[in-house]
Amino acid sequence: GVGFATRQVAGLTKPTTIIEVDGDKVIVKTQSTFKNTEISFKLDEEFDETTADDRHVKSVVKLEGGKLVHVQKWEGKETSLVRELKDGKLILTLTMGSVVSTRTYERAS
Repeated sequence: GVGFATRQVAGLTKPTTIIEVDGDKVIVKTQSTFKNTEISFKLDEEFDETTADDRHVKSVVKLEGGKLVHVQKWEGKETSLVRELKDGKLILTLTMGSVVSTRTYERAS
């Protein structure tokens, strides 16, 4: 799992997320003082991803009911990241088993 110190630092960061569409590719960039990540993928196609906490996972992202649903699988485990717009804010809900975490992003001015 993720170490205690890493969880504490990550919990204090205020990341910026940029979602771009380039033809049939989607690019998600997450930038913070802790770590920067970028993934590029086509909807509904599995791809290899190295996560911010250095897990090597198989991922697939689908558009379901206006939500971007990202599922990561590794070592018999699975987590999901659901991004959706509500009231002009981006809501990110992460789920692994019975553990659910939510982060709310506001549009930068």
